[in-house]
Amino acid sequence: MRKLLFAVAAAAVLVAPALSPVLAQAQSPIVIKFSHVVANDTPKGKGALKFKELAEKYTDGKVKVEIYPNSTLYKDKEEIEALQLGSVHMLAPSTAKFAPLGIKEFEALDLPWLFKDDQTYSNAMKGTIGKWLFEKLETKGITGLAYWDNGFHMLSANRPLAKPTDFQGLKFRISGSKVADQYLRIMGSIPQIMAFSEVYQALQTGVVDGCENTASNYLTQKFYEVQKDITVSYHAHLQYAVIVNSKFWSGLPPDIRAQLEKAMNEATDYTNQIAHQENEDALVEIKKTGKTTLHYLTDADRKAWQEAMQPTYKWAKGRVGQEVLDLVAKELDVKMN
Repeated sequence: MRKLLFAVAAAAVLVAPALSPVLAQAQSPIVIKFSHVVANDTPKGKGALKFKELAEKYTDGKVKVEIYPNSTLYKDKEEIEALQLGSVHMLAPSTAKFAPLGIKEFEALDLPWLFKDDQTYSNAMKGTIGKWLFEKLETKGITGLAYWDNGFHMLSANRPLAKPTDFQGLKFRISGSKVADQYLRIMGSIPQIMAFSEVYQALQTGVVDGCENTASNYLTQKFYEVQKDITVSYHAHLQYAVIVNSKFWSGLPPDIRAQLEKAMNEATDYTNQIAHQENEDALVEIKKTGKTTLHYLTDADRKAWQEAMQPTYKWAKGRVGQEVLDLVAKELDVKMN
């Protein structure tokens, strides 16, 4: 009898390891940690929540998406390294954030006056440019899933910015793009890289004089409270790349991955559709507060900005390379010099 009990116990020990992964998967959902640096009520924030809703729906609860907005998990400079290490699974950083990885080509998207409207941007990113750029990420253990729109940048300060000479000596917070750094330096200002979560206090205390961002971010982060003037310049575009840890993504069961791709495609369409209206609505709300004055460029002012910033295109060749500039020029029918 003792021998029989011992044999049964031994068999249980041998079988248990083989069964445990199956049991574990059956008992608990696959968790995807999705971190980003903006508020939930921005286009990116709403896009992340839409992906969570659809991903959990299409996988019948086999996947649980945890959203960490407003830098609650990682700040700008930390999040991509965290993704590579597997500490977080999914991000949606601005495309300028890839330069520290050695992939500077993404900064071509930050060239001033590059996209004439949101539709032009959307078409470009669904085409050759978007696919070519995502291929660059694969060598870094990162898989690109989608590009999300957040509209066009505005510039703010505690004085009106109408002419290039108005920029002289002002310190502007930028997210990290060397292209943005260049066109603001050309205008006579002093760009400073700073984490998004630190911008409000920096504006409030005068560490920087102004910043560059979209209307929805000005509203949800309340930057308008500490900036007397905002110029609705729309001089450059802000786009995000939704990315995932490649090892994690490729390790998912094929059926689960297919359902998540479907969820991401639909969340992307949703995000890009609402981005323009969200920014328009944000301008209305900012104006209602009465705490800042919105300024609009005249045709003459816009032309002056365009001419002043044009040397950025020639400079960009040494930064991002000729290949990506040729792709952009062909896709958008723009002149690089």
